[in-house]
Amino acid sequence: MSIVVGAQQVITSWAAASQYQHVLDKAELSATVTELTQQLALERDLAVYYVAADRTPEWEEPLRAQFEPVDEAAAAFREQVAAITPDYGESASTLAQQMLSRLPEITATRNIVLSSQLLALPTVTKYSQIIAVLVQFHDQISQGGGDQEALANSVRALSALAKAHNAVSEQRALLAGAATAGRFQTGELDRFITARAQQESEIAVFKSVATPEQRQVYDDTVTGTLVDRAEVIRLRAMTQAAGGDRIDIEPERDDDAEHWFEAVSGTVDGIWAVQKRLGEWINIQVRTLEDAARRDALLAAAHSLLLLLAVLMITAIMARSLVRPLRRLRSEALHIAGARLPQTVRLLRESGDESAVAVAPIGVDSRDEIGEVARAFDEVHREAIRLAGEESRVRANINAMFVSLSRRSQTLVQRQIKLIDGLERSEPDEQRLASLFTLDHLATRMRRNNENLLVLAGQEPPRRWNEPVGLADVVRASLSEVEGYERVVAQLADGVAISGQAVNDIVHLLAELIENALAFSPYEARVTVSTTRIDGGIMLSITDAGIGMTHDELEQANDRLIRMPAVDVSVSRRMGLFVVARLAHRHGIRVQLRTHGGGGLTAIVLLPDSLLRPYSAVVAPVTPAAPSAWARYDPLSADGAATGPIPAVRPASSADDYLPIFAAVESAWFNRDRADVWSSPQADAGWSAAEAAATPVNDGATASGLPKRVPKANLVPGTADTTSTPKGVAPIPRVSPEQARDRLASFQQGFRAARDDIFTGNTPPFDSPR
Repeated sequence: MSIVVGAQQVITSWAAASQYQHVLDKAELSATVTELTQQLALERDLAVYYVAADRTPEWEEPLRAQFEPVDEAAAAFREQVAAITPDYGESASTLAQQMLSRLPEITATRNIVLSSQLLALPTVTKYSQIIAVLVQFHDQISQGGGDQEALANSVRALSALAKAHNAVSEQRALLAGAATAGRFQTGELDRFITARAQQESEIAVFKSVATPEQRQVYDDTVTGTLVDRAEVIRLRAMTQAAGGDRIDIEPERDDDAEHWFEAVSGTVDGIWAVQKRLGEWINIQVRTLEDAARRDALLAAAHSLLLLLAVLMITAIMARSLVRPLRRLRSEALHIAGARLPQTVRLLRESGDESAVAVAPIGVDSRDEIGEVARAFDEVHREAIRLAGEESRVRANINAMFVSLSRRSQTLVQRQIKLIDGLERSEPDEQRLASLFTLDHLATRMRRNNENLLVLAGQEPPRRWNEPVGLADVVRASLSEVEGYERVVAQLADGVAISGQAVNDIVHLLAELIENALAFSPYEARVTVSTTRIDGGIMLSITDAGIGMTHDELEQANDRLIRMPAVDVSVSRRMGLFVVARLAHRHGIRVQLRTHGGGGLTAIVLLPDSLLRPYSAVVAPVTPAAPSAWARYDPLSADGAATGPIPAVRPASSADDYLPIFAAVESAWFNRDRADVWSSPQADAGWSAAEAAATPVNDGATASGLPKRVPKANLVPGTADTTSTPKGVAPIPRVSPEQARDRLASFQQGFRAARDDIFTGNTPPFDSPR
């Protein structure tokens, strides 16, 4: 508050100093006005004298000589009056413009006096009108000077003297003209009497407002022989005029007019001298007031500055005592929120032991509000850790429930599948066997859904392969776990196998994506699964012609695939994408959804080289490809931005369509990508050699008359290799003795059951071909 008061005092004092500067400018202009009115009044009196003397050349010369002083005073006035703007007051600015507009009338009046027969009284009137406007400016000096009574009284005294000076000057002109003409013309006596009355009135005003010193200066200046002589001449002239006699002031002299002009000029010049002295006093008063105002402003500013410095020092000391703990509170709070708390939450999720986590308090031990905030933040920290521990326990319990449910369901599903397999082996009815196949397929899909629970719980898959599996077999396995697999068109690369440890997860991943593609596509539409070899891996594309997704939905789905979100309520609505994201992150696989021109979506699956193996044999793990090769096609590189575009997906061609069952038995001879086999010389030689084997070779006949087969005796020469697997054909998986025994036992049981049915007459009718 003190600073505000000090600032207000500075502003007020400085504004007062500016106002006093304006008063000083007006006072200086008033001095110029005093000089101009003195010279202009003398020109008026000489002009009246010249007119009364019948415009004789004797009095024209003094009149013209007075023009130059008047012009010089008018030029000085013009230079100073231009500075009077509305900032000096509206009345002062308006009066300044009026005075400027009156100055051209001086020249016009001169021309009239010199070139016309204008009488004395009109001449007095024209000049007096100009002078009356000029003397009004003295009243404007003190406007804006505040409540300074002494200054206001001095200005009023100056204004009264200026008006008295003009009245005395008018008397000088009128009586000089009357003395020259010998009498007062019409109206001149009344004007003379009025001027005398105004003189006495203004002198009385002056003495009433002037200081004793100012009155003393007037009494000492406006006195003397000339003043007394002028008063005597005036009284004598008034007496003669009252009696109707001729104006003859001194009968013994012929220069009454000159004698009066000289005597009364003593009074006129004396009043003018007092005016100038009073103007100097006013200037001194204004300068004193201005200096005092500026001094007060500087003192107030100095005091305010010292007070402000003191306040700033105190504030700095107090702020320092507050800022240090606040900074420490802020830094430690940010460290807790950004590092310590997330790390603690991760530890709790991994270990689940809340007791092993200690909460270190923030290092602010003051007892003020900042310390209370620090303690409150410590409580918030502890509560957050407690809630994180509870959340970890809840997640662990949920995961345990997921695992338990999955294990139980998987056990039942496995038993169901085993039971269905047994029924399939012994079922001779075609329709029932088809139903058992459908039930077997449904059980396989149920097993995948149970495995989804394990993925949600973060568990590893229960089934693993020890050896690599061909990519085509992986895709076919994924098709066996979805409904509507007959609508899928596969276009697969040759010579590529998947590492055994990732086979089941990739089968699961592809099954989820293919099932989504089938579910959101029209029933008559097909889904294309194609592979493309790229630098650093294999790109597998799953394209459907379904309803697709909006731009926002697509962004959200790809975001889930990138950052693998935690288990929440949204998982229940998009569990497939969640499972795909977790399976992909488990093996460094990149999955992305995108739209394509024909409508629907394309799921891009990028399999890195670290998961690929040669197709022909089980080998040691292959060293992953260089990161730069894989990153060129990786839309989710390590800075979080794509380092290159994902290759375009080759559109499906109806000429390359084939069904999974047909693909399972397709040999390399019917591969459309190997058309050169049919036109090669080796093929021609093989067919030529086959003609030599047109007659089958056998090893006699059995007891029932059937020919005995000789192993590998009827092969086309040059086309079969008895020591290795044909190129392009998947190797026959090894069958363990236990599996061979189970298959043979199942075959034997089915054969016995069929024979018993024939003997008992329970065979189904063969009214329709199979």
